[in-house]
Amino acid sequence: MLKPVKFKAQHGGARREGLLDFSASLNPYLPEWIDEMVERAKTLSNRYLYWEGLEEELSSIVGEPLTVTAGITEALYLVGILAMKGKRKVIIPEHTYGEYERTAKIFGAEIIKTPNDPRTMAKKVDKGSIIFFCNPNNPDGKFYGVKELKPLIQAVENENSLLVLDEAFIDFVKDAESPESENIVKLRTFTKSYGLPGIRVGYVVGFEEAFKSVRMPWSIGSLGYAFLEFVIADEFEHLKRTMPLIWKEKERVERELNVKSDANFFIKYVGDAKTTVEKLVEKRILVRDCSSFGLPGHIRFSIRKKEENDKLIEALKHLDK
Repeated sequence: MLKPVKFKAQHGGARREGLLDFSASLNPYLPEWIDEMVERAKTLSNRYLYWEGLEEELSSIVGEPLTVTAGITEALYLVGILAMKGKRKVIIPEHTYGEYERTAKIFGAEIIKTPNDPRTMAKKVDKGSIIFFCNPNNPDGKFYGVKELKPLIQAVENENSLLVLDEAFIDFVKDAESPESENIVKLRTFTKSYGLPGIRVGYVVGFEEAFKSVRMPWSIGSLGYAFLEFVIADEFEHLKRTMPLIWKEKERVERELNVKSDANFFIKYVGDAKTTVEKLVEKRILVRDCSSFGLPGHIRFSIRKKEENDKLIEALKHLDK
């Protein structure tokens, strides 16, 4: 009979309305063309959609062959289908995105946990293993440059293994570099950088024939299709306009709250994350309890617009008052 997987998935994002939500790490500046996109989706909803043409156009803008998926989450499951069968060894760093472990358990992989450090992880790599690495990492926002990742990439290449590089937040990192290797598959998403988590559109760079061979048909639907049309027409101009605004606020929040990150979110030690979250909810503010990351003393919060960040800063500075 069917049995559940013994792993509880936990994520950010408000479950109820009326809260100022810092728990999901999203671009707070939404595209100006949202209403047009929704209207376009309505006209597409009465037929099956095939997005190969849009995929080719997006590939041209990105500069690499890619596979469109329903966000990084679908891509993780496709990695499972393609590479995790037969008790494959999967290396996952500590204090990172929980879906790596959940996906590995679903596909019956042997899970090896290591400190979140490329050199330490490189020592665990052996022939045919799969390594998950979030860059910048969730929840601490630490970004590793190409030079810092080199020991891990060399180990993967030497052992003919696969490095699954989750770059969900790379758009938020100023002057970010992404490494190149035939043994790397990169997972990217528009969910974070466009502030539209409900649309579920992302893409995979690398092994495009393999991913397309197992990808679920019609997974992104009419809204995702319309979104791709507008992103391609926009050619990422929305990101060029809004990322500097986020970086400016990020520097201010770092000074005000004595935190540091390479991404658009921070973790902060508060002693008891659960209690802190409850206190902030009383102030109509939602942050992420990092207990599910193995950090019960930390909260995670994202960068929003200035007036919203002011409210969080004030609340955290006067938490016990």
